[in-house]
Amino acid sequence: MADRPDADREAGANKPTLRLHVPEPKFRPGDTVDFSHIQVSQPGAQPRPDEACDAKETAPLCHDLIRVLGDDNKAHGPWDPKLDPDTLRTMLGHFALVRAFDERMFRGQRQGKTSFYMKCTGEEATSVAAAMALASDDMVFPSYRQQGVLIVRGYDLVEMINQIYSNKGDKLKGRQLPIMYSSREHSFFSISGNLATQTPQAVGWAMASAMKGDSRIAATWVGEGSTAEGDFHSACTFATVYNAPVILNVINNQWAISSFSGFAGAERTTFAARALGYGLAGLRVDGNDALAVYAAQRWAANRARANAGPTLIEYFTYRAEGHSTSDDPTGYRSAQEREEWPLGDPVMRLKNHLIALGEWDEDRQAEMDREAAERVKAATKEAEKNGTLGHGMHQPFRTMFEDVFEELPWHLKEQAEQATRERLIKFHGGRPQ
Repeated sequence: MADRPDADREAGANKPTLRLHVPEPKFRPGDTVDFSHIQVSQPGAQPRPDEACDAKETAPLCHDLIRVLGDDNKAHGPWDPKLDPDTLRTMLGHFALVRAFDERMFRGQRQGKTSFYMKCTGEEATSVAAAMALASDDMVFPSYRQQGVLIVRGYDLVEMINQIYSNKGDKLKGRQLPIMYSSREHSFFSISGNLATQTPQAVGWAMASAMKGDSRIAATWVGEGSTAEGDFHSACTFATVYNAPVILNVINNQWAISSFSGFAGAERTTFAARALGYGLAGLRVDGNDALAVYAAQRWAANRARANAGPTLIEYFTYRAEGHSTSDDPTGYRSAQEREEWPLGDPVMRLKNHLIALGEWDEDRQAEMDREAAERVKAATKEAEKNGTLGHGMHQPFRTMFEDVFEELPWHLKEQAEQATRERLIKFHGGRPQ
């Protein structure tokens, strides 16, 4: 029987009108903030399955929230990693240094010393505690808010600032945006501004490590908004099909640049629940609980090393500052959100835990913060000897054409010569380099 589209339309005249759903954040600038809709689990109430368990056994943990630190500032439950006080103080010291570094670099951007910076305030535990749970030579594929990983691994602060300032000391020769570090020596893969590209790279590296019979695993970090990118889903598929020894860390800080997490699917389910459809083990963790972050990352690392499979971890946290120095969050979210966030501040929670243990006090905290600020200040002054963005002492102009080919092709040689001639003309015989 021939199709009758007109008749079909006429017959369906009484069908309900379809409507498109557009996610909308609960609070906008000026609104009163109420986070009571967020279910905050009881610390210590979540079971800790065996690290080599079937991925299906982690399904309940994809919807719950793994927590260790309680309101009493004590550690609770099976996920307590039972870290000794010295390790906790070391972690707190890394927190202090990250915060001091962020504050100094933020001011540097405002002073015109660099074009761009991104703070990780409120999210420090997702990089510092996680990095401490990994082996120092495990390969990390970071996003752009994991400066804490480099600090944990002892990367020189002067080198970090050289990169941010794009000065003559920048080992990346000014070819990357500020804060997009790279360090082979610290097993820290180059940060990319293209969202989620690091996820399939991490899986591929982990697959190669397994093929070689190596013992190193890979870990990658990605923002919750970037999980909407196709690269992330490709990474999940390859990870589960080939049982890659990799950890996929999703930092759910509630906001992308100016769009909230609902645009990446947060209204429907958790980001950890995405693991279920791929057959991955999944964990959803209080990202402001340093002990829970450490425990989850160590669990996933042990699982990968035992060839038991990859893990997807959602760290539920909050981006306390703007997306970057180019962003003004007061234009799209309520100013009250930071104070009302129910999971608190990761640095304060760890500090209060140490105090509750009788292993710390406010005076020592103040001294730690002061020393961290002085250390960053000294590193900044040393880096500024190599120049700042827009104030001379940059990489030689000729390096623009280097480090891509082993031997420079003829057409690039011609371009380099032409560029040098034009530069000499522009600057009246000076600055050819």
